Amino acid sequence: MTDSNQDPSPTVSGLGLGVGLRTAHFAHILEHQPAVDWFEIISENFMDCQGRPRYVLDQIAERYPIVMHGVSLSIGSSDPLNLEYLQKLKRLADETGARWVSDHVCWTGIAAKNTHDLLPIPYNEESLRHVCDRIRIVQEILERPLVLENPSTYVTFRDSTMSEWEFIRRMTIESGCQLLLDVNNVYVSSVNHDFSPTEYLDSIPADRVVQFHLAGHTDLGTHCIDTHDGRVVDRVWELFRYAYLRGIRASTLLEWDANIPEFDVLHAEVLKAKAYLRSAQAEPLEVGDVSPESASVRPTIPLETTVDRASATRRNAIPQPALFSRAEVE
Repeated sequence: MTDSNQDPSPTVSGLGLGVGLRTAHFAHILEHQPAVDWFEIISENFMDCQGRPRYVLDQIAERYPIVMHGVSLSIGSSDPLNLEYLQKLKRLADETGARWVSDHVCWTGIAAKNTHDLLPIPYNEESLRHVCDRIRIVQEILERPLVLENPSTYVTFRDSTMSEWEFIRRMTIESGCQLLLDVNNVYVSSVNHDFSPTEYLDSIPADRVVQFHLAGHTDLGTHCIDTHDGRVVDRVWELFRYAYLRGIRASTLLEWDANIPEFDVLHAEVLKAKAYLRSAQAEPLEVGDVSPESASVRPTIPLETTVDRASATRRNAIPQPALFSRAEVE
């Protein structure tokens, strides 16, 4: 019998450690029933889909918890909410027994046109009221709290009067929604807009976070792009650990949407979270005593992921996003 005091396994919160469900892994999952805790689906991939994809989803939903993650809610758009879309979303959630339904703090289109991109919104009182009003309507239709994810962004707006983290904090309080905290997006946006990622995490209401996202990104030296096409870098893992130290406990999921590897590689990557959670649980400091400047939680970056930003700037001559949105070419 193992002494519980020496058990090296960390406590994993919520649903545990999950991965995104992708068609490339359908056969492997059905055949091997891997020991993954849960799956996240892209809602739009299954809302109007029957045939084999829906058959596979139904089989998986019988064995694993399912969470739905959307990309077309467009909560920040000035277009009216798409009620047909919301009814399909609710039906899929009911049929799969989804634990929650999430989307992004963004807009995706205008005049009934979908750009198929997650576009940023200005952070001010007017947009906050607009988004909160729409969240309340969505929650009434879905009959459950909406979960919204912080975006990765590449421009900011002259009309913004508050930081993104202040906007998100107030949004949760005023609308009653919950949060999907994408740690990679925090890091990507912090590089693009020169803010402190730990200050961001310090401001997030821990009791509203139900899920983490982890993912890889592309660092171009002058800016980062949220590409989901590789492993999670050390700085993002350290921010994940820092979030845990700040008292944020949530189900954790790895996104990998391009250059998708074999399932075992994907699963092994999300299991790395256990080492960072174990390290955080062994942290001798009280959470309230941890500061962004603490050496024990300051993100460290190994040589293989270090970028010489000065040389990259000379090579690419790409300006870092300004503090407000403006045309670069007249």
